[in-house]
Amino acid sequence: MNRSLMAKQLAFGWLHFALALPSIYLLLGMPLVLREQGWSGTQIGLLQLAGLPAVLKLVMAIPVERYRLGGGGYRAWAGLLGLLLGLALLGLAYDFPLAQPSRFYAWVLLISWLATWADVPVNALAIRCLPAQERLRAGGIRSAALFLAAVVGGGLLLVLHQRAGGAAPFVLMALLLALGVIMLCGRVVTAEAEKEPEVLAVSERGDGGAMGFFHQPAVGVWVALLMLLFPFVGAGWVYLKPLMLDLGMPVEQVAWWVGVGGGVTGALASLAGQRLARGIGLGRAVPLFAGLGALALATLGLVSHMAAGQSLWLWGAGLIACAMGALSGVMFGLMMHFARAGRRALDYGLQASLFTLSRLAVPVLAGIVLDRLGYPAMFTALALCMAAVVVLALLGSRRLEAVLQRP
Repeated sequence: MNRSLMAKQLAFGWLHFALALPSIYLLLGMPLVLREQGWSGTQIGLLQLAGLPAVLKLVMAIPVERYRLGGGGYRAWAGLLGLLLGLALLGLAYDFPLAQPSRFYAWVLLISWLATWADVPVNALAIRCLPAQERLRAGGIRSAALFLAAVVGGGLLLVLHQRAGGAAPFVLMALLLALGVIMLCGRVVTAEAEKEPEVLAVSERGDGGAMGFFHQPAVGVWVALLMLLFPFVGAGWVYLKPLMLDLGMPVEQVAWWVGVGGGVTGALASLAGQRLARGIGLGRAVPLFAGLGALALATLGLVSHMAAGQSLWLWGAGLIACAMGALSGVMFGLMMHFARAGRRALDYGLQASLFTLSRLAVPVLAGIVLDRLGYPAMFTALALCMAAVVVLALLGSRRLEAVLQRP
């Protein structure tokens, strides 16, 4: 990979990190703090619904695709939304109403909405700027950036919260986001003035809108996997930190072992997973990574049933972090491939909306199972669901290999 492509990959990686960090801290890091404050499993599960704006990414993509703010297009949209997100983070730092769940939900919903909207033009710009052969690598880098955000948001910011108070993490996130906006306005990310010749052709066929996405080859298999590969593994990860707290592990130790350690493991698995997928092909890689997720959840279910020691729990946490990293990298790469020329933002928004529908529903259901039946039943149910996904991946994932050959 030449220096120009490397600079683009790293720039977009930082932008993904800066945009993902607030949501990760609020939805994955804060449950530990909220559990310490006495919030129930159901309340923590309901907090995940603050990510509901991601279901509407398709709606958010429409103005991004249609209107060019000041002639800047995707870049201008990302800059404006990033600025508003930074202001919202500073607002929550000033208020921080942990004792008023409804008010706290409102702040989290606003931040999640702005971060979600900003994600659309950033990803559309990445898809436009990076060549087709770099998309699977870009998916791995994006996934690694999200896991590094998990290291910071699910670990280091929790330590900062414990030592410097609740406002400090939000001020730091606003500063990191400001650096991302500065990078966006620089010349590392190439200009998007070029026109894509496919736009007219797509419009003339009459499938230039959102429904045209479903006219692509193998899209049915991809949509099913898009909605099912990640949410069961993701739900297990959401409840891992509260579980460790319930087992008596100190808050800061959970932050270091699960937040930092799990995040680093997931980032490395993202980079290794995309390399493996490029080597053995998606037909083998997708079922393999899904099987790793089922194994991780089954391990956590068995360990919780046995009431095993801390070391076995950490092994289970490592397995689930590896599965999440490997699955995320492949999925993000495929999302880029299924975004049509001239409809980058629209198709990315549609896929992200479908992904979020299942990702948000499963943690809520898992929280209800947790409150009524306990951790062993919750992890066992998630493992059985993931095993069914493995079967689906074995039956359909080979059809996706041809996608990598498309421009």
